[in-house]
Amino acid sequence: MKTTSHKKTSGSELKSRPEQRSTEQTPTPAAVTTAPTTEPRARLQIDFRQREANRLLPTEQVLDLLQRRLRRAYELAEVVGKWVWVTFPDRQDQQTTAELSQLGFHWNSRRQSWQHPCGVFKGEPVDPRSKYQAFHAADARTA
Repeated sequence: MKTTSHKKTSGSELKSRPEQRSTEQTPTPAAVTTAPTTEPRARLQIDFRQREANRLLPTEQVLDLLQRRLRRAYELAEVVGKWVWVTFPDRQDQQTTAELSQLGFHWNSRRQSWQHPCGVFKGEPVDPRSKYQAFHAADARTA
């Protein structure tokens, strides 16, 4: 047998999408503020051929380049075996990063330092400072 009872309609009943859009109150838009436009940062160009040539330089020449071009990095430079490591106490600016990269340094995220192989490309599974003599370049030059 078919029932003919009708359910009462209430305000919480689901409606079709057009009905929902027309009956719901739309919030008034907040005051739109535009952020001051900043110029996009110019990407610093790196000459990769020169970078590869710099990666083959011996330790003394790398230290000379650091001393002439990045004095702050030279003061923080540490010679580990034949490699040169530069560890900054905090994040350096974009210009310094580009200059280090141009000189042939690469970022080692495990050791949190910039490293230059000085022509020796053998990686060490342990901390090389325990195997090789390590000293700060600025200390050695002044002594």
